[in-house]
Parts: sequence; structure tokens; C-alpha cells
Amino acid sequence: MLERLSKGWRTALVAAALTIGSVAVAQEFRADHPDTYVVKRGDTLWDIAGKFLRKPWLWPEIWQANPQIRNPHLIYPGDVISLAYLDRVGMTPGPRNEAPINAIPLSDVEKYLKDLRVVDQFDQLPYVVGLEEDQLRVAQGQVAYVRGVADAQPGQRFLVVRPTVRYTHLSRAGLCCDRFGKDDLDYRGRLDIDQSAKFWSDAVFPDKGNETLGYELMRVGAGTVTRGEGHGIDVATLLIDSEGREIRVGDRILPVDPQPYDLQFFPHPPKQMADYGRLQVLAVSDMLTSGGSHDVIAISGGTREGIDNGTVFSLWRNGSNVVDRVEYSPERQPSTVDWREKVRLPDEFAGHAIVFRTFDKVSYALVMDGTRPVRIGYQAKHPDATY
Repeated sequence: MLERLSKGWRTALVAAALTIGSVAVAQEFRADHPDTYVVKRGDTLWDIAGKFLRKPWLWPEIWQANPQIRNPHLIYPGDVISLAYLDRVGMTPGPRNEAPINAIPLSDVEKYLKDLRVVDQFDQLPYVVGLEEDQLRVAQGQVAYVRGVADAQPGQRFLVVRPTVRYTHLSRAGLCCDRFGKDDLDYRGRLDIDQSAKFWSDAVFPDKGNETLGYELMRVGAGTVTRGEGHGIDVATLLIDSEGREIRVGDRILPVDPQPYDLQFFPHPPKQMADYGRLQVLAVSDMLTSGGSHDVIAISGGTREGIDNGTVFSLWRNGSNVVDRVEYSPERQPSTVDWREKVRLPDEFAGHAIVFRTFDKVSYALVMDGTRPVRIGYQAKHPDATY
């Protein structure tokens, strides 16, 4: 499965080197490309694009220039792809006895997509108020009692979700980068007053652009109503019928979403890019501060920033601000040197991630590849970014 995924996540970024539609497009081919390339089993369109294109984001133009290619996401092993210039365009079909190289199918990545969502508020949601035999936790095959679903009928299914963190944004107009925070929530969904690194509060930064991006809800299970409220009983009975995390008091209830993800993902660069520092890694799911390939990250932007499913970002470690030890005495402490007098080092590439679920102010992405771990605070940039 891992081998399949390692290729599957890269599929369909481009109809890569299918042909050339104009001189401008032709100039994007590497000078050492061959005239033709035969698609092999296990190839992906991303692989092909990476071999022969300087910028693998031109597939819509290439496709439009080649009407013989009805669907650029359906390329088969054995197809002969022309990489020649202008007067030798075209693709020779191969045998059709194998499955096509398609977009990234949901089945290839669903195992790794944590069922997370972001909402503006959740206090109004129904919640688990008690558990079978007054236990502290229940799991599949056991019962939870839910308050706030007065109209629920036997047979109706619900998701059980858990508020985990609050994402916040502090605008720093005039400075290098905005700052983002992640506050842990307790079992009731309230801010954990014991956390030592609580994000800047409104009391500390009144009217300084402090914004709540949303509250993350993590799926912990699902269940079916077996009894509704009535006859003096103030709760509905929910039989937990799916595998997942243990259910506890304070977990919230949502209607089941029949299709939380797209069935296919067609990778593409961002439609627009925010100012430097505005799009960052907010969190790494199930990790403290860092993750790698196949991990899920939260990004500090969503549909309002033009992000949609399939958007691909490159992820970068922030360049350090260092003291010039040639100019300043080695014994001088960095804290005594003003930040404007320090030397800014370039950002360092860490990997790529593809967005698979978007909300208004936050998106979730799957880390696809990388040269180093991806950490909270890393910048999300256009895939073509070079610094």
C-alpha cells in the first residue's frame, strides 16, 4: 500500500509531456528530452512531468492544444508520448489491456486522511452526557447517551467528534510574518487553562487583529440511535457501531456526512498566492510539532484565500536570522543584537503537500514527499517557489 501511495499521490499533476502547443510551452521542456516516451506500468504523470518539464503546471494549455487527447488523466501503459517540437505533436495510443494512469483516487490516500473538520463554533452541537454503566470511556458495541437530539429517531446515524484545538491568527501588519497559534481544548471543548503556551489572548492584544480561524473537530467514532428521548428520559441512546477512538463525555454529535472527501484529486498550483508569511503549517495531526510523508497537516488558509481540493504547496523551513560573527564579537549574545541588524538566511525546502479538504479559513493537506521533516510554522508556497 505504501509503495502504491508513494506513486499515487504524485499522479495527474500534469499531462506532463504529452505534446507542445506553443513556443512558450515548448520552452518549458528540458533541453535533453527525447523525442518520444513510452508510458510504463507504475509511471505517474507527475513522474513524467518531473523528468521532462521545467515547470509541470502547464497541463491545461497542453491538453487544449491537443484535441486528440480527450482526457489527460487517462493515460495508459504503452502510450507513446511525443516530446518533439510543434510539427511532431501527438500521442500514439498503446494497448488498452491495463488500467489507465488516472488522477489520485480517494482509495489510495483515504487511509491517511484523518477525518478532521473546522467549524466557527460548536457549543450549539449535541453532546455525549453519559456512558453505559457510567464508564469513563466506551468503544464499538457499547452505548453512549446523547443530549440535544430531541427529534432523533431509531436507525438514524451520527458522527461522534471531539473538539481538540482552537486555531488563532495574529496579524502583524508591517512586520515579516503573521503569527499563528494552536490552543488545546479540554474534554468539554473549553480552553485548557493549564496550558503553559496559551496563544495571545484578546486581553493581551486587544483589537490588534487577533482572529479565531476556527475550532478543529476530530472524528472519534459513529453510531446509530436505538432509542430517542421520551417517557421521562432526557437523552437519546447511541450504539457505537464503528471502529475508532474511545468515546468520552463531552464529545459532540454531527449528522453523518455521506461523502466527506472528493472521489479523486487533480493536483494543481494555487489559484492565487497570499503574502509571504500568511500561509503556514498550523499543526501536524497526531504529532506534537513535526511530521513527514503521509502525515496530515493543517494550513492557515482556506476557501477565502482561494485554496481548493487538489491545491499543491511546497513547504519551507523559515530562514534563520543570525548574528554576523565576523562583524560582531563572538562573545556577544544574540539577544543583544537588534533583529534588523541580523543576517536573514534563505528559507529551506522541506517537501510538498496536497490539499484534500478545505474550510473557510483552514485547509488540511497530505504531505506527499520531502527532504526533511515538516514542522509547525513552516511556510506554504507555490510549488515553483525557489526561495
